[in-house]
Amino acid sequence: MTAIRLLLVDDDPLVRAGLALMMGGADDIEIVGEATDGSEVEALVDRTRPDVVLMDIRMPSVDGLTATERLRAREKAPQIIVLTTFHADEQVLRALRAGAAGFVLKDTPPVEIVDAVRRVAAGEPVLSPAVTRKLVEHAVGNAADTRRARARGRVGSLNDRERDVALAVGKGLSNAEIGTALYMSVATVKTHVSRVLAKLDLNNRVQIALLVHDAGLLDRAGGDGH
Repeated sequence: MTAIRLLLVDDDPLVRAGLALMMGGADDIEIVGEATDGSEVEALVDRTRPDVVLMDIRMPSVDGLTATERLRAREKAPQIIVLTTFHADEQVLRALRAGAAGFVLKDTPPVEIVDAVRRVAAGEPVLSPAVTRKLVEHAVGNAADTRRARARGRVGSLNDRERDVALAVGKGLSNAEIGTALYMSVATVKTHVSRVLAKLDLNNRVQIALLVHDAGLLDRAGGDGH
């Protein structure tokens, strides 16, 4: 089995040492590099070709948000997990909108951080439904009318089945759960998710969820999305 190539980015040497220690016990994860600032990230990515970047938000020169935006604008960009001390704030939302696959809190238990790296490497977002709802409530609460109108216009480009899948993604459902709810195979769900991403020019499921909530579609569907 090919190991997941991981790049650590944090200006605190103790945090990096702690992350390296917890990742060192996982046979399927290889730390290919460490950076102390966002200004070092692009060159390190070119040199080490990581699958996943574990990125601190707050750094002195180039912060993790800017580094995330720069990386996700590139072709064949690695997946990014944001490290933060907050559950939901504007900086986390900005990182997710830029294409980060999710976030973990710095006080998250080691086993959960290792699991997050594995999940992101497999193409799954690292956001529990509860955290997704909290982020989305924050995002919608601060969304301007122009953002909502723009989001609804973009979602309007989807056909009915794609829209159903996008709504389910917005509720935080897994592919298997979406398949059960919409009576389709997991393979078909994956196909629809890929089409939604392509049509809406998005990077991942987190961005689908944010767009759906920006559009206010789950508001109209009810608290549970039905």
